[in-house]
Amino acid sequence: MKGVLMVFLVMAESTLGIGRTRSGHSAALRPPPLPEGVHLPQEKWFTQTLDHFSPTDIRTWQQRYFINDTFYKPQGPVLLLIGGEGPANPEWMVTAMPLEYAKNLSGCLLQLEHRFYGKSHPTEDASVENLAYLSSEQALADLATFTEAMKKHLGLTTNKWIAIGGSYPGSLAAWYRLKYPHLVDGAVAVSAPILAQLNFKEYLEVVRDSLATVGEDCNVAISIAHHELHILLQQESGWKIISKQFRLCSPLDGHNKKDVANLFSMLTENVEDIVQYNRDNRAFEGVKGTNITIETVCEIMRNKTLGSPYIRYATLNSLLLDVEEEKCLDHTYRSMVKEMQSMDWKDSVGGRSWMYQTCTEFGFYQSSDSRQQPFGNEFPVEFFVQQCQDIFGPRFTENLVLSGIKRTNTLYGGRDLKVTRVVFINGAIDPWHALGITTDLSTSAPAIYINGTAHCAIMYPASPSDPQQLLQARKQVFKLIQQWLQE
Repeated sequence: MKGVLMVFLVMAESTLGIGRTRSGHSAALRPPPLPEGVHLPQEKWFTQTLDHFSPTDIRTWQQRYFINDTFYKPQGPVLLLIGGEGPANPEWMVTAMPLEYAKNLSGCLLQLEHRFYGKSHPTEDASVENLAYLSSEQALADLATFTEAMKKHLGLTTNKWIAIGGSYPGSLAAWYRLKYPHLVDGAVAVSAPILAQLNFKEYLEVVRDSLATVGEDCNVAISIAHHELHILLQQESGWKIISKQFRLCSPLDGHNKKDVANLFSMLTENVEDIVQYNRDNRAFEGVKGTNITIETVCEIMRNKTLGSPYIRYATLNSLLLDVEEEKCLDHTYRSMVKEMQSMDWKDSVGGRSWMYQTCTEFGFYQSSDSRQQPFGNEFPVEFFVQQCQDIFGPRFTENLVLSGIKRTNTLYGGRDLKVTRVVFINGAIDPWHALGITTDLSTSAPAIYINGTAHCAIMYPASPSDPQQLLQARKQVFKLIQQWLQE
C-alpha cells in the first residue's frame, strides 16, 4: 500500500563518540559558513516522558528538536534526524544527504536531540543517580513517543516511517526498526556498531590496515616510535624529553602508570581520529583539519629528514595541537577523570554521558591488547574499565560492565538481529566496521561495503573526489527507500 514516507535520519553533531576528547579541549564545533540566504531552523521543544518503563512515573522534561519544511509538498516524506552522542546539529537540516533526500522526495526535515546530550536535559544534573535514565532503550522509546506525537501534531497519521542514522545513531536506526516495527517501516544504518563488546582491540587492527593502504613502512615507523617512547620511559631524563617534544602541559611522571597509559592512548588517538574520518567531507560542520588524511600521517612518519620515527611522531602531535589551537597536551589521568566527573550542565558533560553508556551498555574500549597493531601495549582494556570506577564509583566494576554488554546483545541480538527492510552501510577504512554488519543478513537486510571510505561517508555532502563506489551506494540507498515506500 502506498503512503507518505517519513524518513528518520538519526544523526548527531559528533559521531561516536565512540571516542575520547582531549582533556581540557571543548568538543563544541564552530558554526560552519552557510550558503547565502540560508538560515538555520529555530529550536523547538517537545514534552517528553522521563521514564518510559515506569507507568506510575509521570514526570516529563523538554526535549529539543528542529524542523525545516522548505521542500515539503503534500504526500511528501518527513525526514527525521535524531541526535546521537552529541548536540543536535541543525546544519544537517540545510545541507548534506538529509537535504538532498528532502529535495528529491519533496520532504520535510525534523531533527530530535538525544536525551542527556546537547540542550536536552531530562534531569537537574548528570549525577550517577540521574544517568540511570540514560540508555539506548529510553532513547528508542523517546523516538516512539515523538513519532506518535508528530503524527497527530502534523497530521501524518498514515505515513510510512524510515529510520536513518550514522554511527551510534545508526545502531539506533536498526534497533528502532527491530523494536518498534509498527512505527517504522525501514531503516538505513550507516557505520553502525551493532555488536556490543568490552575489548574492541580490532579497532587498532583496522587502523593498521588502513595505514597500510599508503605503505606498510608507515606502520613500521609508528611501531618504532612507540618502542622509542617506551625506552625513554625507563629513565627520568627520558620523561623530560617526552614532556618537551610532545608539548605536555605538565611534566610526565613515568612512575604514574595511569598518566603513561593516558598519554599513549591520546597519541594513538591522534592517528585514530584521522583514520576514522579519512576524507569525509566534514568541512560544512566547521570541523578543523579536514585536509589532514591518512596520507598526511604517513608522509610525516615516512619523512626521514625530520629525524627518528619518535621525532616524526612528535611532529604529528604538534601539527594537530596547532590545528586545534592548543598550546599543550594535558596528558594527566587526573585531569581527564576530573573533567568526566563534572555533573553540571553548564560544563561540557557530553563526554560523561557517553562514557556512562559505554560503562553500562556497550564497552567499545579501543585497547592496545592486540599484537597485530603498531601502537604498543600501554593502554590495555583494564585501563578503560578502571575509568568506569574512577568516574562513576566503585560499583562500576568489570562484572557490571560485562553484564551491561551481555544485556545489550540479548536485547538487540548482536550481529544476529532479526530485521527486514534494513540496509547496513560501512566503509573499509572505518575501524567501526569491525563491529558492524558487512555482509547481507538476508535479501531484505542487505549490506553495502564501500572500499576506500571512512566513518559515515555516505551521510556527508557529495564531493567531486567521492569514489565511484560511494556515489553508487548513495543511489542504491535511495532506490531502497523508494522500494520500501512501494511495499
